[in-house]
Amino acid sequence: MFKTLSKSLNGDKTLSFVTVGLSALEVVFEIIIPLCMSDLLDYGINSSNMTKVWIYGGALLVFATLELITGIFGAKIGAKASARYAASLRKDMFDKVQTFSFSNIDKFSTASIVTRLTTDVTNVQNAYQMIIRMAVRGPIMMIFSVAVSFTINTTIAWIFLAAIPFLAIFHFLIVKGVNPIFKKVFHTYDDLNEVVEENVKGIRIVKSFNQ
Repeated sequence: MFKTLSKSLNGDKTLSFVTVGLSALEVVFEIIIPLCMSDLLDYGINSSNMTKVWIYGGALLVFATLELITGIFGAKIGAKASARYAASLRKDMFDKVQTFSFSNIDKFSTASIVTRLTTDVTNVQNAYQMIIRMAVRGPIMMIFSVAVSFTINTTIAWIFLAAIPFLAIFHFLIVKGVNPIFKKVFHTYDDLNEVVEENVKGIRIVKSFNQ
């Protein structure tokens, strides 16, 4: 499935890689900011050293600005990459539908095909945007957080590391429970599109009888 979907990326891979890079940088700055804040309190404010306060305060401002910039451009470029991918995927799916025989079209039904070209493509678009943004941020954030926590306090770091498998199992159970609901929703979309299509087709007939 992933191999088939990846064929529709075409020339939009560059935007995706740029988004991944910006997301990684955003995570790095997000980890550095608390460390910089800690140094500001320990070596600046608590020591009454205004020189350190200005140095760490300026560094804090720079890293916060860089995180803001990478976050904004990462979200913007990621949205553009996912939108282009959705447009390419929808076009490829439409071209594929044109090759179907009448028996295949009757098998899938018009409502089902409309759902695949609209709602399903939108879901894939949102999933792709989350993959190049959230799915990149999560593992990188975990790795950097664990590494930094070990440099601060080893005991607390091991507690944090031990909690990760339990969180993974909990998320897996959520996904497993939600999956059947999504399948039911997809069938509901087909029925909804079929009703809308019938209503649209019947508008002219109803207006003709009314006249």
